[in-house]
Amino acid sequence: MLEVQDVRVDPLARRVWRAEREIVLSRKEYDLLHALISRPGDIVSREELMRDVWGANFWTSSKTIDVHLGWVRRKLGDDSRSPSLISTVRGRGLRFEVASPVEV
Repeated sequence: MLEVQDVRVDPLARRVWRAEREIVLSRKEYDLLHALISRPGDIVSREELMRDVWGANFWTSSKTIDVHLGWVRRKLGDDSRSPSLISTVRGRGLRFEVASPVEV
């Protein structure tokens, strides 16, 4: 079981929870979330995500990742304008945050 912040992922059953509520994800949404949450705090490049999630050894439109990321964020209740779970690191990739950002 992987657990970061209040998100739990069961890799064997391919199930996800946010707090006590189970979140139903499509196969690709789950694969994207798993690729990020299995490396909490690390920046995962778009190239790595395309290879690991989509099995693509070539670069396709970044819209594929963006669309799936939007669905994952929405299902997890992570505000895309001020995300606390999955951050976009401009020019580098995506990161599953180990802790929610502190408001100043």
